[in-house]
Amino acid sequence: MRIALLVCAGLACALPSAASAEADLAGFWSPTFATVEPDPDLIAKLPAGSVVIADTGAPEFPRMEFGGLKLTPEALEKARTWRAEDEMTLQRVCAPQSIVYAVQGPFPFEIDQTRDLIVFRYEYYDQVRLIFMDGRGHPPADAPHTKMGHSIGRWDGDELVVDTTHIAASTITNNGLDHSDAIHMVERYKLSADGTALLATQWFSDPAVLENTGARFIRWDKRAGQYVLPYECDPSFALEYQARDGAESGN
Repeated sequence: MRIALLVCAGLACALPSAASAEADLAGFWSPTFATVEPDPDLIAKLPAGSVVIADTGAPEFPRMEFGGLKLTPEALEKARTWRAEDEMTLQRVCAPQSIVYAVQGPFPFEIDQTRDLIVFRYEYYDQVRLIFMDGRGHPPADAPHTKMGHSIGRWDGDELVVDTTHIAASTITNNGLDHSDAIHMVERYKLSADGTALLATQWFSDPAVLENTGARFIRWDKRAGQYVLPYECDPSFALEYQARDGAESGN
């Protein structure tokens, strides 16, 4: 027994640690373009009172529809003045949205995973996101804000929990509801039982624009041997849109 214990110690095979439950999320993940039932266990872990909005993937809410999110009076007034055509300008058509909107968009992404760092590489606008797993906290409130924000992660069993702050102001629903740079987002990721799908909830709170908190349920399917492609946004698309819109309106 003494010899066996010494051998085991030398091979670092002592009692299992919590790390043994960590899931391998690495790979290429493509959106599931179909209506799927939310995972009840993930939904149950959302904060009480969270409104789960149904705009994941290609469908988007029409103007002045926000899926149950309650806007502050100021945010509601701003949303009333929003026009889709204002986004279709040379200056704005290729401006990336923040992770709050991008995480549920109709584009794939790749995950590269190590013990201390997880990297999400999104095809949408070629954005790259770093999830720090080394125990650090968030930077001071006045630190720079970016569209990807500052993300720290931890494992809760086999589920990855990601806490993100320092997100630059951008859109939530791409129809006039914009978030402030004080938004706080928490995601929870886990693999399906057979490992072929990645399931997640995205929760967000932004008292500057919302009187309640929102959430999404998102599912992606694993596609072996595939990789994200360059996004290559062409701003001249805005000119084509303006010409078509002008022709349709008779201008």
